[in-house]
Amino acid sequence: MERRRAAIVAAGVAIALGLAAAGCESGSGDEGGGSDAVSFDANVSGALSAWAFDNADDVGQARIDYAAQQLQGVSIKMDQTGFDAQKFTARLAGGDVPDVVQMDREYVPTYAAQGLILPLEKCFTAHNVDPKQRWYPNVVGDVTYKSQVWAVPQFYQPPAIILNTTVMDAAGVKPEDIDTSKPDVLLAAVQKMYKASGGVPAVLGFNPQATGQTYLWFISQGGKLVGDSGAPTLDDPSNVYPLELLKRIVDAQGGFAKYKSFTDAFDTFGDNNQFVKNQVGAEVDAQWYPNVLSPYKDKIKIGAVPFKGKDGQPVTVAYGGSFVIPAKAKNLSAACKWVLALTDDGSWDAAATARAATIAKEKSINTGLFTGSPGPDKAIRDKYVKPSGNAGFDQVISTYYDVVATGKSAGASPAGQQLKQELTNAITAALLGQKPPQKALADAQTATMNAYRSIAGS
Repeated sequence: MERRRAAIVAAGVAIALGLAAAGCESGSGDEGGGSDAVSFDANVSGALSAWAFDNADDVGQARIDYAAQQLQGVSIKMDQTGFDAQKFTARLAGGDVPDVVQMDREYVPTYAAQGLILPLEKCFTAHNVDPKQRWYPNVVGDVTYKSQVWAVPQFYQPPAIILNTTVMDAAGVKPEDIDTSKPDVLLAAVQKMYKASGGVPAVLGFNPQATGQTYLWFISQGGKLVGDSGAPTLDDPSNVYPLELLKRIVDAQGGFAKYKSFTDAFDTFGDNNQFVKNQVGAEVDAQWYPNVLSPYKDKIKIGAVPFKGKDGQPVTVAYGGSFVIPAKAKNLSAACKWVLALTDDGSWDAAATARAATIAKEKSINTGLFTGSPGPDKAIRDKYVKPSGNAGFDQVISTYYDVVATGKSAGASPAGQQLKQELTNAITAALLGQKPPQKALADAQTATMNAYRSIAGS
């Protein structure tokens, strides 16, 4: 069971495929010239090397097998190690250049700004793919830098709020009280459910995932983290309100230090998870978490509501995985066709079929696959997501499907990784009371801008 839960989470963060590193010359593409000289041919041959994917699960293997069938005559070599930023730049500098690399979408604009990966408009044109039609707008936004798309995205698992109705019912709290667009209503509900023992939290009314869903809190509440040019905007005045709201929520539950210590001790993936133990009344969770909870469906009572923005409308924000083609890749045409095959409707149908077989064997609940593409998401839901007999779980699953189209991109910045770290530092400092929100955000902006200038120039 533990291995299965780990596989579920790994699949949710980035698909576990397994790809390799030994580029071989092919008839298409150039030897790493500028993007203007790059061409992609729909007819492919030769050898393809790819890297930065962990071992395949059922979903990943089905997609690998499907994509290989679409590239008859191409020899595909796979390296099953995970992505490492230092290793990536070292490999490129040493001439050991894979044709395809998988990485989190937050990395993409960094390497785009450095000229280490290729824009993919010509790849899309060669195969009649319209990014605006294949993927959700926010998913494309994650990999768009200076008006060009630099990666083929995959997966978008939106966050929503899972309700522990056992705790809520005992406190007299209703689902409509868990409303992130109405702070006073939300805080009143939190205070009804919150319990302490010996001065430390015993039950959280609401776990906001303060340092785990940072983009969601800021973008949904009117904040702005990245400017149109990709420059960080952490010190934008609009970012103060989300941080102040987070502080109100954690202060109402013992303060950040005690809150963090309590949540860090959760058995999140185990038999004594926070829903089984009734340690939370409500919690922000990504779409993959109901899979973790499904083995306990007879022990817990859950529901879900959308996470709402400051305007009262449902909203989601989350990154995911992607495929990039390095600028000096040798078999560009095969790389292009392969990554598009891994994300087309047939690939996702094969993946969903494999996952359905696994779920049937384990007698679990099919919560669907959230691919990053609206077409496959709907097709998989219609074909495989059926009433489970558990009304609470079914309502949770439906909520995630309802909100997936409400996604917003936090923006694409060459300093994306530094931005995430510095924003987390700012949140921590402000919630601990070490710095006022404005000061914490200003310091984070200074550090992130230094990183931005070193990558993208002034």
